[in-house]
Amino acid sequence: MNNGIAGSLGSMRVLVMLYLSFRLLMFLAYQPVLAEHGEVGIGAGGDRLFHFRLAALADEGKFPFRDWWSEFPPIWPAISTGVYLLLGEKVNYSNWSFVLGLLMLAFETGNLLLVRGIGCLLYGESSGANLAWIYAISIAPAVFMWWNFDSMMNFFFLIGIYYLIKGRDSQAALAIAAGILVKFVPALVFGAVIRYRRPTAVIRFATLSAILVILVYLPLFAINQELTTISLRAQAEKPSSQTIWALLDGNYSTGNFATVEDRLKQPGLVDNGGKNAARIPNGLRLAVAAGLGILVFVTTKRFDHRGLVAFVGVTTLIFYLQAQAWSPQWVTLIIPLTLLAFPSIRGILATIALSSLAFAEYPILWSRTGDLDPPGQMGGEWFLPWALIVLLRTGLLAGLALAFYKVLREHLAAPEMTTQQTQ
Repeated sequence: MNNGIAGSLGSMRVLVMLYLSFRLLMFLAYQPVLAEHGEVGIGAGGDRLFHFRLAALADEGKFPFRDWWSEFPPIWPAISTGVYLLLGEKVNYSNWSFVLGLLMLAFETGNLLLVRGIGCLLYGESSGANLAWIYAISIAPAVFMWWNFDSMMNFFFLIGIYYLIKGRDSQAALAIAAGILVKFVPALVFGAVIRYRRPTAVIRFATLSAILVILVYLPLFAINQELTTISLRAQAEKPSSQTIWALLDGNYSTGNFATVEDRLKQPGLVDNGGKNAARIPNGLRLAVAAGLGILVFVTTKRFDHRGLVAFVGVTTLIFYLQAQAWSPQWVTLIIPLTLLAFPSIRGILATIALSSLAFAEYPILWSRTGDLDPPGQMGGEWFLPWALIVLLRTGLLAGLALAFYKVLREHLAAPEMTTQQTQ
């Protein structure tokens, strides 16, 4: 009888119930409100208010990709603007943020289930359930889901991996394409597909993904080719921030660029806040990253499901390490990948360290730069602690990448990964 009670309390149903109730009650206790002195509530400090103001351009008859550019692919601008319009006369920041908060909660719940599902496929039912509980009480996903929309991208990223492990490549291709239409990062999964699938399966995967992405972008190019092209280039052309590359360039502000009004202009006409040009060209960083990726590709010895996860993990970290900019919410993708590749105290400690560094940087340090001269520019007594955080985070990411690579160097062949039937 006691075993039955213990089993029911540890069930996935109980976890989801607690997971949802905790986040919903937290949302109700700290409702997002736009007051005279600024934003308060659960979204304060995040990007939601900025995206609300972009969506509010619809009041002037201005819409994303037709009248203003976004550094992100079309799904998020379309959703945020669509919710704004659907609310009609009831639209305000609180209502808009509430609807989007519920949407992100749905995606985060999906991420929880996917961590469990992938964990069960890799290590068995018990370990998968344990990983889900660990993810459920991880602080970074619980906070950042109210501040931005990475939860949506992470969902498509993880479900793409889940379908790959299950051998359902067609569904994986569509999931990754959907993720690319939220942010471009899920495209990194293509490296694992090339490594772990036969050429015919790779071609089929790439074709399906490309068709979906092209079908979405073709109308955007037809509506406004110039703004759509600007949107595709914006991320690569923004100045360095919050990375070792930013330290080298002398750029000591956050990665925010272009105001709401600036989105109506070409990026070349936008004031970049006096940020310096890159001392190490983007092309050189990408070339070094590509070289490391090729090294990982040709020296991989592990071809089981854990090897696939590790390959995706090391690819993602190499990309983040070479990127000229860093955003603290990126840890919400690294955390599930780390837990799935390292279901041990090492993996847990790594995720705690990543989360701690993310919050130490923002909001703890960056929230104190408003009184500096110039405001919002890291300096004074806060510069050295911030620079140390940047170096520690870079070292941690590099160490994690090496740990992922070591997993791939373990000689453990599993023919089913390369010979299984794909859909």
